[in-house]
Amino acid sequence: MTIIPELREAVIDGRAKLAVTKVTQGLEQGIPAETLLQDGLIAAMKEVGQLFEEHEIYVPEMLVAARAMNAAVDVLKPRLVEHAVKSSGTVAIGTVQGDLHDIGKNLVAMMLKGSGFEVVDLGTDVPPERFVDAIRAGADVVGMSALLTTTMTSMKEVVEAISLAGLRDRVRIIVGGAPITARYATEIGADGYAPDASKAVRKVRELLTV
Repeated sequence: MTIIPELREAVIDGRAKLAVTKVTQGLEQGIPAETLLQDGLIAAMKEVGQLFEEHEIYVPEMLVAARAMNAAVDVLKPRLVEHAVKSSGTVAIGTVQGDLHDIGKNLVAMMLKGSGFEVVDLGTDVPPERFVDAIRAGADVVGMSALLTTTMTSMKEVVEAISLAGLRDRVRIIVGGAPITARYATEIGADGYAPDASKAVRKVRELLTV
């Protein structure tokens, strides 16, 4: 078995230390950082997403796989920067103002990172102006999460703030979370909705190719 398949398997199994070891071995053997990223880590996370959609694995397994991928990406990052590997786009993601839940948001952030996106994690309880600032700083996509019906209305406020700042045509907006529906996303003027982390990655890809 070569390094790349072993790296993919380590990530899918959620074995962070082994994933780091395989990335390190790959670099020592002269495998380009971009190859390890694309053929190893990103390919692994695509498979994880597929397994999740087919109900072969569930959120806990997806979370440990994403953590393993993150650990391996941290080893690769200096080499990727050194060789100026272009990201697939920049996504600013956060849980909206008044909401402190972050498990779903963190999982989406990790899945996006593992799929080659630059992720700016704004954290939880994020006011509209911080999303606006992230767009000014270069975000291509804004991702908003809410777990409560009482805080989901903050999403509309963010969309309005982005429009008032004159930035709406510069960014794509995606929303998600337990109480959110595709209909609600349309009502508030968002560009897309995703019910889970795997579909969020797919939706972000779609929005950036439109």
